Amino acid sequence: MTHVRTIESDTKTVFGFWTYLMTDLVLFASLFAMYAVLHANTAGGPSGRDIFSGPVVLAETLILLTSSFVVGLAMLAARAHKKMLVISAVVLTMILGIGFLATELAEFSSLVAAGHSWAQSGFLSGYFALVGTHGLHIFIGLIWALMLLEHIAHNGLTQSNMRKLVLFSLFWHFLDIIWICIFTLVYLLGII
Repeated sequence: MTHVRTIESDTKTVFGFWTYLMTDLVLFASLFAMYAVLHANTAGGPSGRDIFSGPVVLAETLILLTSSFVVGLAMLAARAHKKMLVISAVVLTMILGIGFLATELAEFSSLVAAGHSWAQSGFLSGYFALVGTHGLHIFIGLIWALMLLEHIAHNGLTQSNMRKLVLFSLFWHFLDIIWICIFTLVYLLGII
């Protein structure tokens, strides 16, 4: 009977998490729509072509894609019951996530220092809102990864920790998909 309750609980948790991801998708869809409306409203200020750095954005993209690959390796290691490999992969994911976030914050800082803040134009307010929301999600993912590490380090690869790892993996891959959309619609189209 306990096994049946565990399965029911896991099913509800996974369903609830997918529901959360769908609400996050709606949030990002709204932000993309806002950006699409505002991207041409530069108020005589700079456009994406003037302020975006292709190499920096490419580096951010490669860092985030690599972190997503490493999360996939963590899942494979977890299925093989290799606790230390899982811990190593999650730590590497965190390091890459911190690198991504540091690069994004440096980009924001340099824009603001150059006088290109979110208050300058509709384009910049849309840009900061969309990219900043994604960055906030990365930050939340890093906190989640830290808590996940603690659970795995103390309790091992229990069924509960495996579920937490799967949900973290889904969240991190979701953020990767959102970043690919940002990379394409904001940066690539902004530079062209």
